[in-house]
Amino acid sequence: MNAPLTNVQARDVEALLHPYTPLHRLREIGPLVIERGKGVYVYDTQGKAYIEGMAGLWCTGLGYGDEELIEAATEQLRTLSYSHLFGAKGMEPAIELAEKLKEIAPIPISKVFYTSSGSEANDTQVKLAWYMNNALGRPNKKKIISRQKAYHGVTIMAASLTGLPYNHMGWDLPVDRVIHTDCPHYWRFGEDGETEAEFLARIVGSLRDLIEREGPDTIAAMIAEPVMGAGGVIVPPAGYYPAIKQVLDEHDIILIDDEVINGFGRTGNWWGCQTHGMVPTTISAAKQLTSAYVPLGAVLVPEDIYQAYVDHSRQIGTFGHGFTYGGHPLGCAVGAKTIEIYQKRDIVGKVRALAPVFETRLKAVADHPLVGEVRYSGLVGGVELVADKRTKRSFDGKKGVGPGLAKFAEGHGAILRAIGDTIAFCPPMIITEAELNELFDRFEKALADTEAWVSKEALRAA
Repeated sequence: MNAPLTNVQARDVEALLHPYTPLHRLREIGPLVIERGKGVYVYDTQGKAYIEGMAGLWCTGLGYGDEELIEAATEQLRTLSYSHLFGAKGMEPAIELAEKLKEIAPIPISKVFYTSSGSEANDTQVKLAWYMNNALGRPNKKKIISRQKAYHGVTIMAASLTGLPYNHMGWDLPVDRVIHTDCPHYWRFGEDGETEAEFLARIVGSLRDLIEREGPDTIAAMIAEPVMGAGGVIVPPAGYYPAIKQVLDEHDIILIDDEVINGFGRTGNWWGCQTHGMVPTTISAAKQLTSAYVPLGAVLVPEDIYQAYVDHSRQIGTFGHGFTYGGHPLGCAVGAKTIEIYQKRDIVGKVRALAPVFETRLKAVADHPLVGEVRYSGLVGGVELVADKRTKRSFDGKKGVGPGLAKFAEGHGAILRAIGDTIAFCPPMIITEAELNELFDRFEKALADTEAWVSKEALRAA
């Protein structure tokens, strides 16, 4: 039996529509209501402490309650609480952050366009690709290639780019002009007897076949996360990005780099593309851009593409795209301070120093009866649970084994995320080695609880 809802839980259930939640079970399971946070810990309304092992939603890179970010936000609100960039207006915070983004970008960047989220950034990427091709006199070059199990957001277009069933089922998605190619996950999708090199050659060949079948003159771009986050923390085979880039370049198709989860040190470099050998055309950023203290997203574009926008603006009379809160002074001021903190505290170096500990603790559970595979890059990782290690057979999704483990972890004071039956880890990048080890100690207790529950309820049965 679940405990009766507390007063605040009951108010929550009566007032809120929760994203990514089994709404039919919300009254039964009750929401976990978080009251405050400090460092890598958050505290519920009963005062219980949890290690926030997911940095919120892959985003609070500097943890909770950072006084420098709070002071930067407070100072900006006192100085200029709101302005915008419409109609050739500007403001110092937006300029400063754009300059910092250009400075740390992995490729030459000319201009920065601001949004309020990663979903809006990826939605904007599609509009900009269409706008560019119209400017270049290529009105049919509009399709966007994404990948199965990719996650790019939840606006109508971003959710269409996403390659996950629950983002499409019941929503009349994906929309036209979006096509999906293979997920680069060798462990799950490699064929019997196929080496990783053979798998790579096969999926790159499949991409080439898709482009030739659809017609390269109809395809504008491919979008990809260096490490696929919400699809299960999927790390592609070595050489994957150079191989697909060659195919895209041959067919004049740009590569959009979705750095919403990967960016700002998470994988041990400023950008995930640097860690995994991707050379993009344009970049989407959000989440750790402000350490999630303020909503903000950004699109980074090179000079040649920007000039296409200028040319089309000349033909039409204006550049007709923008958001009320795109470039909000609060978000930009906090974003600029966040990058400054990443630099002066050497957060990238800190991630690199902790990554071997992270890897070691993940590998330590690889032999557990429930674990099929562990995956990692820097300080982001995943543990995929399986019903049968030998055959890699997954649990029936309706049995809720992954969510069950996440609930057990909560009981032990650790917040992790179940992506189906993959348990994701993405702790704040300020986490200490002792705190990281404590997070895994708590996870291992939850793993033991899950094994006992699975065995008792015979959940491995097909």
